Amino acid sequence: MQLLHSGKVRDVYEDRGDIILVASDKVSVYDVVLPTPIPEKGKFLTALSLWWFNQLADLVPNHVISADDVPAEFAGRAIRCKKLEMLPVECIARGYLAGLGLREYTRDGAISGVQLPEGLLEGSKLPEPVFTPTTKATEGHDEFITFDDVAKSIGSDTADRLKELTIEVYSRGAEIAAERGIIIADTKFEFGFDADGALVLGDEILTSDSSRFWPADEWEPGRPQYAFDKQFVRDWASSTGWNKQAPAPEVPDEIVEATRARYREAYERITGETWK
Repeated sequence: MQLLHSGKVRDVYEDRGDIILVASDKVSVYDVVLPTPIPEKGKFLTALSLWWFNQLADLVPNHVISADDVPAEFAGRAIRCKKLEMLPVECIARGYLAGLGLREYTRDGAISGVQLPEGLLEGSKLPEPVFTPTTKATEGHDEFITFDDVAKSIGSDTADRLKELTIEVYSRGAEIAAERGIIIADTKFEFGFDADGALVLGDEILTSDSSRFWPADEWEPGRPQYAFDKQFVRDWASSTGWNKQAPAPEVPDEIVEATRARYREAYERITGETWK
């Protein structure tokens, strides 16, 4: 296998014309990898992505070839995938106001050029899901862009399709999760073209790293929400006084275990399967 890219939390290999996507146990906050891994995190993300790819396959084709035909040392945390020409856009869907979306709304009353009603609070449900794309930065932070920026970059037809698929896949996923008592506040998708020119869903989908998961029975606008995702680690990191520059502080054992428990609970509540 040939290593194509080693990212903050994933490694990408090429093998016989396919891509092997490997999820590590590393966790990244504020674009910095923490020195302490979260045990089994990569396996939680891989298993949850595979479950969602299967659930949503009727909406859009995805890049999965096999979760079994991977090197033994990567078993459980790797997927054999189609090689795609990835599009340079992070496709973000938001159904609730949180994170950087809240920051943009507080400043501008809008996110990625999408105007929102006045008076929304942290955690408020939006009138309808919105498409708020960002750049896909190789270094530094992703930046919000407008739909018109996307259209200029990749063409209006492709931009229209990305927006449509992003909202459609998010909405279906949010509906499925709601049946299991989970709110998906927002999420990101990545798309690319396969060798036949078809638009294909790639990377990971609706995981605790790419989404905000909140327990529906504890949701209350106007305050931070209980998170089944890495927001818990992000909040801990902020509380230490760390300046958000490398090197990051070591993560205490109790934070590691609590984070692992949240990843596991998200997997079990969404899939209905007991983690083994």
